[in-house]
Amino acid sequence: MTDTLLRGRILTFHRAPENSADNSAYSYIEDGALLLRNGMIAASGAFDTIAPQATGARVTDHRPHLLMAGFIDTHLHFPQAQIVASWGSQLLDWLNGYVFPEEARFGDPAHATAIATRFFDVLLQHGTTTAVAYCSVHAASADAYFSEAARRNMRMIGGKVMMDRNAPDIVCDTPQSSYDETTALIRKWHGQGRAGYAVSPRFAITSTPEQMEMAGALAAENPGCHVQTHLSENREEIAFATSLYPDAGDYLHIYDTYGLLSDKMLLGHAIHLSDREVASLAETGAHPVFCPTSNLFLGSGFFNDARLRGAGVTNAIATDIGAGTSYSMLQTLNEGYKILQVQNQKLHALRAFDWITRGNADVLGLSDKIGTLDAGTEADIVVLDAWATPAMQLRMDRAETLDEELFVLQIMGDDRAIAQTYVAGIPQKPAA
Repeated sequence: MTDTLLRGRILTFHRAPENSADNSAYSYIEDGALLLRNGMIAASGAFDTIAPQATGARVTDHRPHLLMAGFIDTHLHFPQAQIVASWGSQLLDWLNGYVFPEEARFGDPAHATAIATRFFDVLLQHGTTTAVAYCSVHAASADAYFSEAARRNMRMIGGKVMMDRNAPDIVCDTPQSSYDETTALIRKWHGQGRAGYAVSPRFAITSTPEQMEMAGALAAENPGCHVQTHLSENREEIAFATSLYPDAGDYLHIYDTYGLLSDKMLLGHAIHLSDREVASLAETGAHPVFCPTSNLFLGSGFFNDARLRGAGVTNAIATDIGAGTSYSMLQTLNEGYKILQVQNQKLHALRAFDWITRGNADVLGLSDKIGTLDAGTEADIVVLDAWATPAMQLRMDRAETLDEELFVLQIMGDDRAIAQTYVAGIPQKPAA
């Protein structure tokens, strides 16, 4: 296969920046190059240094655009693509009125396959190269998701939802069937190509203690798999969940009781937490996932990033499609900035872009594979155009620094600012 040489401005992170002046947290090269070979980044650095190593390579010049690692979305729902922007409910009404009827459609393998194709198209248009998704309760939904990811050679994580109560029968399984189907899906997909599996009890409200025991068994038997669920998104949800598990001291303790808390655990939302729950997250290494557009859309509350980080908890950030209102990780950062701003917390641009690349990769335990532009990592790359719209052009006429450019992308950017997306070194968008 012919090597590819990408030329452009290169930005990659080595750790989370402490503030907007923390220049040692990242590398920025004004005239940089990435040498891509067999789906990997073979070399990364200044163009004058890398070009002599690229004899015979196909050269793509992306100047003046910015090359970064592909974006990583750590929490979204594959079967909810067609209920984004469904009018106004809070969490439990949203589930009953929109989510469960929509997810029922994914028992049809043909429907699941058709939506998977369009779903992945949209992810890539927005620069997302890796995501962690909930499928529906149906094994066919997970098969469609992983099959489409394999066809595109994308590094994707996902799992069929486990739920056996407080939902219509058509979207429920049983403790035993959830265990059996999840086990079969793990054997079929986990570690195959770039696929990873996430054991996925939807949340405590929709799983009986018997099913939670099965989820704990699956996590123990498959330690390489992630576990994903929801936590403390809404106060009504918290009251309902804890009423169903009266022996639990709090909501998080439900999951802890079944051995689910570890550094492989992703907990969507985690807004309304007690001090004990925060301490438990820090002790176990479990990861809250900040879903700003969803939290605003459903009126759930404000994620307290500083409180969690101050306790030693490492947070992820995500779109939460379909209660989330945009597939764009840029727009996710935009709304995240505002949620933190009203709490007198600052999300500066350097930390924001580290968060949706290296930071989310680190949460997933995959920063040796994705999330940076380091040589030896997988060639998932996004090309960013801060002049993509007339409004952005007008603002960029006054931008003088990299930090200002990144903040324009963070606040004003969307899919139009994604000039190209590469998956394993292969461009995914038609050339302009």
